[in-house]
Order: sequence, then C-alpha cells, then structure tokens
Amino acid sequence: MFEFAWPWILLLAPLPWLLRVLLPPAPSGEAALRVSFLSELETLAGRRARSHLPGWRQQARFVLLWLLLLTAAARPQWVGEPLPIPASGRDLLLAVDVSGSMDYADMRWNGEDVSRLTLVKRLLGDFIEGRQGDRVGLILFGSQAYLQAPLTFDRSTVRTWLDEALIGIAGKNTAIGDAIGLALKRLRLRPAESRVLVLVTDGANNGGELEPLTAARLAAEEGVKIYTIGIGADPQRGGPLGMFGFSPSLDLDEATLKAIAERTGGEYFRARDRAELQAIGTALDRLEPVDQAPTQARPAQALYVWPLGGALLLSLLLTANGAWPHWPRLLLERRPRWRLWRRP
Repeated sequence: MFEFAWPWILLLAPLPWLLRVLLPPAPSGEAALRVSFLSELETLAGRRARSHLPGWRQQARFVLLWLLLLTAAARPQWVGEPLPIPASGRDLLLAVDVSGSMDYADMRWNGEDVSRLTLVKRLLGDFIEGRQGDRVGLILFGSQAYLQAPLTFDRSTVRTWLDEALIGIAGKNTAIGDAIGLALKRLRLRPAESRVLVLVTDGANNGGELEPLTAARLAAEEGVKIYTIGIGADPQRGGPLGMFGFSPSLDLDEATLKAIAERTGGEYFRARDRAELQAIGTALDRLEPVDQAPTQARPAQALYVWPLGGALLLSLLLTANGAWPHWPRLLLERRPRWRLWRRP
C-alpha cells in the first residue's frame, strides 16, 4: 500500500501564501512617486489599488514545484505485506583466552603442530558461522578482559575479529573472573532464558580483580549459563616444553572450571585435541533455542525520487524559460569590443 512516512509535512502547503499575506512587501528598489492623495484617487476611481501579482497560469508552475518538493519531503513509500523475522535463538558470548600460554603448539591440525589459539580460531570460527538466529559476541581476555565484538547477528564480523586476535593482546596473565564479569555486564539486560557464555581457557586464574567462583555466583544469580572449555593436550603426550622446561598444560585448573559450570547450570568440556574440540561444538549445537517474542517487518520501497526528480526537471525548465528572452541581449553584451585605432 502507498503511504507517507512523514505526512505532517504536507501541512506546510499554504506556507508561501501565509508569508505573502503576513509579511510586508519588499521594496522594489526602483524610483517611485509618492503622493499623499492616493486614497482620494482610489475613491474617485471606485476601486482600491492593489499590488500586481502574476496570473494563475504563471503561478501554477511555481505551486506545482512547491507541491512536488513537499511530496518528496513527506517520504512517499510503497509498503508491502508484513513478513515474519526469525527471532528465536540465544544471546551467546564467547570468551577466549589470549594469554601467552595459548601460543603453546601442542595441538594437531591436518598433520601439523599448531598453537592452541590457532585451533580455537579454526573450530570456533565454524561454530560461530553456524549460529543462525543467535546473537553472538566475543570477549578476549588475558591480564584484562575486553569486549572485542558486542552481541550481533553479524556472525561473519565476529568470526573476523576472532581470526585477527593475537597472543598477548590483552596481557600475558589469565583473568577468568574479569571475563565472566564483563560477560554479565553485557548479558544482564537480555532475556534470562537466552543468556549463554562459552569460556575457553588453558590455564588458571592469575590476574584480574574478580575471583572466578565469585563471578560464577553472580552469574547464577543473573541466570547466565556458562559452558567452560579447558584446552590443551595432556602433559604426558609430549610436545614442546615451556620456557622453564615443563608443559603449560599443568596450569589448567579443571576443578575451578568444573565448579563454574556446575554453579551456573552449564557444563565443562575438556579439549585435548581437534576431535574433542569438534565434539564440543556439536554438543553446544544441541542447546535448545529460546523462542523470543516474534517480530514482523514490512518491506518499504522509497518513492521520493520521483517527485524530487520532477521538481528538479521543472526547475530547469523554469530557469531556461526565464533566461530565454534575455539570451539575445546577453549574447550582444558578450561580443568582443573592437577598438578603432586612429593613425596619427
């Protein structure tokens, strides 16, 4: 159906006429003879003098121009039938550890040794792309926690931010409690049934100001479900040693991660290799989506270009028509003036 987005603008249609009536006439700038007995002359003539106005034929084109501009400003549009928008899903935040230990290359991908963060990027990237209907956000944490991507339906952008994450960008330590606290700040205003946090780390909390279990208690009070993932190969499976000759996998605090998941109604997963991490993604895919309030949208096609284009065309025609009678004089004035030189 056809409608105006701002129909109240059409109330400005009589504005030029009102200005003509209410405002005093502008001085013409031409010499005029002023007489004191004009009223007596009007009485003798039997009519009052009136200012000269163009006829209706001359005014019609300007009225049409004004109406076309008003029509364009009122934003005419063709609105289609309401279309349902899928609104079922979760508000899911991913909190990924980017501390120094995530650079430890004890994971395997296509026969090559890769770092823990590299494997997380590749597998969680596919997990993000598959979250159709969910709003996904990204938190990167090390010594501090930062919101890298707010909750959004633009999953491709969230995956790009994850792919561009660098080791040590948030510090070398691991602030698990601060990451949970930042997630609570972003999720607390969302529906309680759809608050989900997936926390990926390979170490123990050794930074930040908020204790992980305290943050888990606050999350439980706010109804935020936390799924924790501990990543890293078992120490006895070999792999390169750390700086001080021991495996960074020994730092993984599984007891705390299990307690966080248990207190919030989530689940703890252990990712020792690619297969287990893929299985975790499959398990998270089985989370039941939450049916939020359905929404509808009506597609609208803007039509203001047509009256605006008509106003532009009419303006060009009026300009050309007004300048046409003066073109011969303008051409004569622009002719070069030749000086006659007299011989001495």
